[in-house]
Amino acid sequence: MQFALLGLLIVLLIGFFVVVWKASSDWRWYNIVAVCFIMLLVMIFLFPTAGVLQSRQAWHKIKEDLERRIEDVREENRTLKYGDATDPSAGEGALELDRKLLKIGIETGRRWRNLRMQNVANNQVVLVDQTALAAAGVPGDPNAPAEPAAAADGVLVPEQSVVYGFAEEAVALPGQTNQVPLPTFYLGEFRVVSSTATQVTIAPLTQLEPIQLQAINNQPASWSLYELLPLDSHLPFLAEGSLPSDENFLGRVNEDLIRRLLEGRVTDDTLNEYLRDGGSRDSNDPELTKWTMIEFIEDYQIQVDSPDQPGILEGGFFDGSGRALDSRLKRAEADNGVVRFKKTDRIVVKIEAANQIIDQGVAEIRNEYFVRPLNDYRYVLRRIRQTLDEVRERTAEFEREKVILDKAIARTVAMIGTNQVIRDKLEQDLTQFTAEAKAVTDYADKLQKGREEMRAEMSRLHRENIALEKRLAEIQLTIQRRMDAVTVAP
Repeated sequence: MQFALLGLLIVLLIGFFVVVWKASSDWRWYNIVAVCFIMLLVMIFLFPTAGVLQSRQAWHKIKEDLERRIEDVREENRTLKYGDATDPSAGEGALELDRKLLKIGIETGRRWRNLRMQNVANNQVVLVDQTALAAAGVPGDPNAPAEPAAAADGVLVPEQSVVYGFAEEAVALPGQTNQVPLPTFYLGEFRVVSSTATQVTIAPLTQLEPIQLQAINNQPASWSLYELLPLDSHLPFLAEGSLPSDENFLGRVNEDLIRRLLEGRVTDDTLNEYLRDGGSRDSNDPELTKWTMIEFIEDYQIQVDSPDQPGILEGGFFDGSGRALDSRLKRAEADNGVVRFKKTDRIVVKIEAANQIIDQGVAEIRNEYFVRPLNDYRYVLRRIRQTLDEVRERTAEFEREKVILDKAIARTVAMIGTNQVIRDKLEQDLTQFTAEAKAVTDYADKLQKGREEMRAEMSRLHRENIALEKRLAEIQLTIQRRMDAVTVAP
């Protein structure tokens, strides 16, 4: 291309000289000089103009690349800010994450992490903020980091507030090389006695359990204090980057993390619930854990917002039919509190709700899942404390009954010993009585036999006496007759 342009310029230059030569007979000298000067200027400025055009082309290309990059950056910024609805792997946007973080922050309250136990005395625990100590550095060190800003009102934790203490343990989270301190053991409920900008003194609000006292005496590496008890959730136990699937609608659980955090600290049944969370359901699972995926075969809508407007002093998030009362739970007013489902839409609901929708003939079952019930630790700990108190009362009652039972057993043993002696004597008496009874029986049999023999003999004698009496009567009668015959007169 360059050689073609150069050839074209040479041809034009030759043509210029030919034209000037042909017109020299009619032009004046100044015309010829002017035309040659103009041609010379054109030839001189032709190369800078070409350079400018080439530079302009390069800058135009750079401009197009920058505009394309700006558009990509804007798209990336939009995706980072709002997320990408078409690509679930891109994750949620910053605004949605900020909203969730704000919601979690509101529901979980304030937290004070990385506290080191300095002293335990008079049923009080002194904790020091390790972050503040590390930031303070070595006195006089010019390279030491700046001191952190003081806490509100110059205190680390507001005094007289109630906080929940946890022992922290360094755990390596998935995708991170550094270990992160996480709360792994509940140490109890405490009241803040005093507080400064770098340390806080707390006292147990209720009697601590022996296992909690043992954990405190073992001096855990660090403490964390929570204004509210942490919320239970399914998301922290999911593997990084896992997506919902037909086998597990929550996503694949992080088995290594669950076993590292819970194995040996909970029962096997509880550990199995965390490992199976969101997976397939068994026929023996409790009703509370049964969730069902249904697919709508017809368009369907359901009213989820309650028309009632509760007062400020009236509590509760839902009305008697399960519709939302709290404004934070209600849908947009444009929807009039109605959720609409189209045909082929799929949702996962509890088995009771699934059965109600299926009974209306608008949906069919597609899959069944096991979902671990979330724990409300406020009620769980209260229930555990009540159970422990009841166990203590029952234990004390059993101990009292055991003392009474031991005394009764001792008396019973003594009575058994005494009765054993009596039994031995009775056995001897029984043996003697048996022998005497046998002798009496033998003697009675002998008497009975003699009696029978005597009766037989008496019966024989009686018969003989009767025969003799009969014979005597006959003899007497004969004698009487003879005497009458002798004495009768002639």
